Amino acid sequence: MKVIIINGPNLNLLGTREPSIYGTQTFEAYLSALQTEFPALTLDYFQSNIEGVLIDKIQEVGFSSDVILLNAGGYTHTSVAIADAISSIETVCIEIHISQPPAREEYRHKSLIAGKCKATISGFGLESYRLALLSLNFQT
Repeated sequence: MKVIIINGPNLNLLGTREPSIYGTQTFEAYLSALQTEFPALTLDYFQSNIEGVLIDKIQEVGFSSDVILLNAGGYTHTSVAIADAISSIETVCIEIHISQPPAREEYRHKSLIAGKCKATISGFGLESYRLALLSLNFQT
């Protein structure tokens, strides 16, 4: 099974960005642990701070990957274009959040992409990605 994790803006700063919310581990270190734990998966990773680049990547892999784990970061709450990109592809997309958006600022309470995704996993720190991988038998 081919899975790609796509992370949006500011997630390149994991490990240093607001550690009280996002923890102290880099995503690269966490990804390595996921690849070790799930050797049967082809697990790829992509990150961009730019909305159009994220849309391009969703379109690029949206007909060849089995699953996209998408943490759109702040674009979750603002990007109709990313929601439209998810609607335009065949690949299953699972929305991921490290924090629990409804427990944060009010502007984070609405996700424009949730209704386009198969499921949402949030609030478990980086383990949200692992939980999504564990759920794949049920999501695809």
